[in-house]
Amino acid sequence: MTGFPYSTLMIQGTTSDAGKSTVVAALCRLLRRAGVKVAPFKPQNMALNSAVTQDGGEIGRAQALQAIAAGVEPHTDFNPVLLKPSSDTGAQVIIHGRVRAEMNARDYHQYKTVAMAAVLESHARLRAQYEAIVVEGAGSPAEINLRDRDIANMGFAEAVDCPVVLVADIDRGGVFAHFVGTLACLSESERQRIVGFVINRFRGDIKLLEPGLEWLERETGKPVLAVLPYLHGLYLDAEDAVQGVTRREGKFRVVVPSTPRMSNHTDFDPLRFHPDVDLRFVREGEPRVGLGIGADLIILPGSKNTRADLAWLKQQGWSDAIRRHLRYGGKVIGICGGFQMLGRFVDDPLGVEGAAGRSEALGLLDLQTTLTGEKRLVQVCGCCVFDPASEGAAVGGYEIHMGVSNGAALSRPAFEIDGRAEGACSDDGQVLGSYLHGMFDNASACAALLRWAGLDSEHAVDAAALREASLDRIADVSAPLLERLMDLKRQ
Repeated sequence: MTGFPYSTLMIQGTTSDAGKSTVVAALCRLLRRAGVKVAPFKPQNMALNSAVTQDGGEIGRAQALQAIAAGVEPHTDFNPVLLKPSSDTGAQVIIHGRVRAEMNARDYHQYKTVAMAAVLESHARLRAQYEAIVVEGAGSPAEINLRDRDIANMGFAEAVDCPVVLVADIDRGGVFAHFVGTLACLSESERQRIVGFVINRFRGDIKLLEPGLEWLERETGKPVLAVLPYLHGLYLDAEDAVQGVTRREGKFRVVVPSTPRMSNHTDFDPLRFHPDVDLRFVREGEPRVGLGIGADLIILPGSKNTRADLAWLKQQGWSDAIRRHLRYGGKVIGICGGFQMLGRFVDDPLGVEGAAGRSEALGLLDLQTTLTGEKRLVQVCGCCVFDPASEGAAVGGYEIHMGVSNGAALSRPAFEIDGRAEGACSDDGQVLGSYLHGMFDNASACAALLRWAGLDSEHAVDAAALREASLDRIADVSAPLLERLMDLKRQ
């Protein structure tokens, strides 16, 4: 390949979770292989899964994955606007990696002109540094109620005058209606901007699909650029939705309460792929029968609204279930917001996450947390110190939280991070808490944590290697898409 003919190419979807993130990652990996200096870009992202960049900002987790695919360091310009929902109607607005404000949906709609300026500023900087930019849309461009001041889909494409590829998920059904219906909701200039379709997650006999492909091309006058297969067992960081887990009956059972504002559930991906772990997310209303005996380890996840999720845990009966679990000798880990919940109380005097006030926490660690207006965003590395047998095991990840914890429990840390003590352990050795996201990503740290919890396994999960292998898999099957895109320019 002598060069990629699109300085900016946008991938939009007919629905959320159509596969936009995956297609962008695949193209970034393919272009990297071809020697093209490429960057991912998402103008506006709404997600509770985020990552910390080397320039000390916060972006969507999917853009960090796409940066890995492109072989570049994640940067705040890759996702200039990030919305992190804190309630059904409000979200934390992050611009260029930094918290700008907490807004309800109506106020943010008015704010979009400011947000668009930030989007175009980032895009201009990337244009000056990279040969190609592969852009991911958000949701669907057919959401007519969001067309005014749109910065996430066609509003951006029109502003920078870039071509668009439309993706639909055939595994959900209705793929042809999705394409035709989406086109019907667009303006004429927006329809002209779409250069072709990608059908994602196909499984079956392609011959049976061909009549539908021919009909779609006749009906719309646009080509089907690729039909991508359904790939099982991919290890890719999810943007938001909790990934399905593999039930392994009789194995070491890890249970995670699926709180309403759970964030960064990608922390659990290494456990999801561990052959000796049965990872289960327990949602609202689902039975917790047997938690006292059947669960080996309970992990409280991160949270975008710690006090609200803490109230949910209590309402759902988790306080009693966790204490029963501990009486039977089980172990408990709290990550970030889950760590804060393990203490005696969580204090929010400034109303950082809602109404100002104090919430009594679970009381399993002798510490207390005060939420602050400043968010800590940092990539870290260190070693495990929570157990004599674990010392020396390397650990790494990132911190992303608003709040400071203090108390006697911190004198018995879980990790040593960049030369400082981090996290806490209970005196009886059954409860561990930490602000460290990604603590299971390193194979040695994952093995040490599971051994502390009661699983001594000969298996290890190398998250980085699995992620790289998955990126190569999606790139390999997407090679025909890149060729078709090149052909369009040659015609």
